[in-house]
Amino acid sequence: QVDLVESGGASVQTGGSLRLSCEVSASNTRRYCMGWFRQTPGNEREGVGIIDKDGTSTYEDSVKGRFTISQDGAKNTLYLQMNSVKPEDTAMYYCAADYRLGNAGTLLEGRYRYWGQGKQVAVYS
Repeated sequence: QVDLVESGGASVQTGGSLRLSCEVSASNTRRYCMGWFRQTPGNEREGVGIIDKDGTSTYEDSVKGRFTISQDGAKNTLYLQMNSVKPEDTAMYYCAADYRLGNAGTLLEGRYRYWGQGKQVAVYS
């Protein structure tokens, strides 16, 4: 049984900051590659950033230098720190995890088996 529950979604002004959290309930979460994805209406879900089981992170180009993905020490909570947000960051944000990926992290959403329910982030001017 693997459960992911996001929290922290909200409305934020352009240029502001926001942090999303994802509580991961699974056995041996240290095996998992975890990531954040986002989706806007009519579009496919896209990778924002991932962190593999060894702690190596990868980001989508548009968020590099603005967003940071991290975990707590036990790897039971995944975070996405969003700084200098832009209106185009408005989306439903999802966390995802998969133990099969290990240290082969990918931003391809189809590779992740477990998903949270999503949290809306709205960036206004």
